[in-house]
Order: sequence, then structure tokens, then C-alpha cells
Amino acid sequence: MQHSDTDIELKMLMEAIYMKYSYDFRDYTGASQKRRVLHALREMECSSISALQARIIHEPAAFSQLLQYLTIPVTSMFRDPSYFAGLREHVMPVLRTYPSLKIWIAGCSTGEEVYSMAILLKEEGLLERSMIYATDINPQSLDKARKGVFPLDAMREYTENYQAAGGKRSFSEYYTAAYNAALFDKSLCENVTFADHSLATDAVFAETHLISCRNVMIYFKKKLQERAFGLFHESLCHRGFLGLGSKESIDFSAYAPCFEPVLKRERLFRKR
Repeated sequence: MQHSDTDIELKMLMEAIYMKYSYDFRDYTGASQKRRVLHALREMECSSISALQARIIHEPAAFSQLLQYLTIPVTSMFRDPSYFAGLREHVMPVLRTYPSLKIWIAGCSTGEEVYSMAILLKEEGLLERSMIYATDINPQSLDKARKGVFPLDAMREYTENYQAAGGKRSFSEYYTAAYNAALFDKSLCENVTFADHSLATDAVFAETHLISCRNVMIYFKKKLQERAFGLFHESLCHRGFLGLGSKESIDFSAYAPCFEPVLKRERLFRKR
């Protein structure tokens, strides 16, 4: 099978990133990765992928810049409201039976999902006894998530999502608006630990009752998907819950027999 020069360069770039920075993008799907790298080339004014590779090897700052393209956050609060409605209706009543809870949001990006989860837990009376681990491989995204500041013009969409997810209050009670930004209530994140964690290279770090990893796996090749499902299976307590993104499925994984659907359409599963 002939590989194009671009594909060869792309493969070498991912090897170089792994060898130099220990970030493993080698099992991410080719098409979206290629699109992102070619976009970075234009923005970073490099003539070729090889030129970009030379830059990131010698300039850590250039790698930080490239990382923003490789991990483009596409997210919103209460995204896919039926998922959060499903959590509220089918998962929260079970979680209520535990004296304390550990929840892992894997690939939390800039934090929209973290705040959505915290609001849901608060309304269900569970936030005080929950520990949320919010992890991502992008330090800049984690930094943004910690701050809890989101664009004010996104609030209309987020409010609609929140209401569709069965929100019990007025969404604006959770943030303060100033300077075209919405600052979310700090108390929502008192029990949140933001941490750098890679599903490609890192191990399990806690026993959890619920894992929400949405719209991350779509960028993984089969091998990396299997690794991630293995981590989730290992991390979840007996009968713990797993939530995936709307275009993701565990059906064709070796771990499929280890989970049963709670709500198939909403991609909510429970460890057998």
C-alpha cells in the first residue's frame, strides 16, 4: 500500500511528539488529525509538516501552540440535553444511595461539561458529597476550565439546553455577567479536581461511580478506543455508570459484554 508524502510526514510528526513530549496522538483517526495539522500549518506559517516537526522539536512553545489545534474543544453546556435528562432520571437516584461519590469527566476540554455536571448534582442534592475529577491532555483548556468564565453570548443556547435537560431553577442564578462574559459560581467547583491525564498513556487513578467521556472517542482509532474502555471498566466501581457521546458506542468493543445499556439512545451504560 502506497502512503502519500503527507501521510508519512504526519506519522513522523506524531512519533516525534510522542518521543519528545510523551503526548500520544499515534492512534487518533487520520482524517480529522490531518485536517487539524494542515490548519495548524497555515496558522503557524510552516511550509510543510516536516518544517512544523523541526519547529516543535526545538521550540516547546510551538508545541503548546500545535496542541491547541490537535485538541480542538468542541463543547457546550448541557450538550445533548437528553443525555443530562437521562442522568437526572435514571442515574442520580442510584447515586443517591451512596454515602460519597466519585465522578470522572474524561476529556473535559474547557470545562462546560464539568459545570453542567456540577449544576445537575447540586439540583439533585448530591454535589456536597461528590468528588469530581475533570481531566484533559491540554493544559490551556484545563486552565480555562478552572476559571469558569464562558462567553456571555453562549448563555442563551446554554439556558435552552439546561431547560431541555430538566433544569429546576433559573439558569442565570448560576453565573454573574460582566464584560461580555459569564463567570460561574465558584462553589460549583469546590469539589472538582482538574488534572492532566491522557487516555492514551496514563493509568486509572480512582475508583469511580460515574464516568462521562463524551465526543472524545470519535477521534480515536480502534486500538486506542479499546485502551480507553479498559481504563473505564477498571476505574468504575461495581455497577458503576458510563456515559458516551451521541456518535459513540461500546457495541463493537471487546468490552461490550461488560456493560449493559441503561438508555441506549442517550449512550448511558452500566457495568455488569
